[in-house]
Amino acid sequence: MHPLLNIAFNAARQAGDIIVRNIEQLDRIKVTTKNEREFFSEVDVKAEQAIINTIHKAYPDHGIIAEESGIQQEQAETVWVIDPLDGTNNYLHGFPFYSVSIAVRIKNRIEHGIVYDPLRHECFMASRGGGARLNDRRIRVSSQTQLSAAMLSTGFTMRNEEVAKRYFPTLEAVFGKCAGLRRTGSAALDLAYVASGRLDGFWEFGLKPWDIAAGALLVQEAGGFVSDPMGGESFMKHGDIIAGNPKVFKALLQTIKPALGL
Repeated sequence: MHPLLNIAFNAARQAGDIIVRNIEQLDRIKVTTKNEREFFSEVDVKAEQAIINTIHKAYPDHGIIAEESGIQQEQAETVWVIDPLDGTNNYLHGFPFYSVSIAVRIKNRIEHGIVYDPLRHECFMASRGGGARLNDRRIRVSSQTQLSAAMLSTGFTMRNEEVAKRYFPTLEAVFGKCAGLRRTGSAALDLAYVASGRLDGFWEFGLKPWDIAAGALLVQEAGGFVSDPMGGESFMKHGDIIAGNPKVFKALLQTIKPALGL
């Protein structure tokens, strides 16, 4: 395992321990509203701080882009992109689908990534050029070739009307064209599931870099494709992402583009 990936693994495990330890006191967890569209819990903050402390103990000069604490030393050559609890709403409601996402960006390219499911003790990890793994097993995207037989996942915001107006025509376009559709509430874990073949494809709009940085690398290293709705590479910048195995990705992109008027 690459040394940076090993630090990411240790940091994700520590964050996961904090998340799991607090499950039994969900009704006592302090929740803070960021703005009219977003909120976070004290568990997010504690988990993120554990991750940052682990990183800075080993690499004090590295930069950080984190959901709760913001940006530190973004101009550094190596920057860590962190979501300490992707699926906070799920977590606070006791819905068991959330994850820790940590990616390492070197010279503006994501080189390492981990998505950790603390409930199932599943660690999805990848390094660029080294393939993707789930714990000790190599993983690949599914071999499904038909959109009509594909299991897809998606996500949509409940608070941003502008993003929702762009998204819902794509849902209408995909509706009835696949075998199943899931909305889980953790984009990072959705992408990890695409990488491991549990899902055949995924799309969502308006995401943040920490939601997708690690998961996108996982899909790519597992043999899948990731793009923006135009088929380009601006998904990290704009947060609009389509992912899947090669055949389903192509069909999904061809279905979604016209729905967006592209």
